[in-house]
Parts: sequence; structure tokens; C-alpha cells
Amino acid sequence: MTESMKDRPHKIGTVVSNSMEKTITVKLTRLVKHPRYRKYVKRFTRLMAHDEKNEARVGDTVEVYYSRPMSKNKFWRLARVLERGSE
Repeated sequence: MTESMKDRPHKIGTVVSNSMEKTITVKLTRLVKHPRYRKYVKRFTRLMAHDEKNEARVGDTVEVYYSRPMSKNKFWRLARVLERGSE
């Protein structure tokens, strides 16, 4: 990554869709403690990310970083593929 990319927020998630042209959908998973039952519950966030070379596939673990808006829903860019998925 370049120097300017290190300063930006970045997240690690799993690719759930790559059917669009130069766009992937990344699913982020986090654990949140339930307010009443004090049990940890999984919560999911889905991000649209720009994939210029169409290199990410479904099931891959990827790192994305925040960038300028590229469309109505797309604010993230693919930084790198960390691990190839089994699919």
C-alpha cells in the first residue's frame, strides 16, 4: 500500500458477490453483546467496493480501504486479496 492508503480507514471481510462489473460486495462480521442477555451476537455489514482488475472471487478474504465516493453506494476500494476462498 502507498503512504496515503495507510492513513485511511481499512477493513477486512469476505467477498459474497462479484457479479457486477468492477464491483464486489464485502461482508464484515462483528460480535456485539446483547444488552439484556449479555450474550454475543453476530452482526453483519455489507460494503460495495471497487475492484479495478476484477481479481477478487466469491469466498476470498480481502482488505478494503475508504476512498472518495464512486457511486451512490460505493465508497470503498479493494486494497489486496489476503486469502483465496475455497469456492
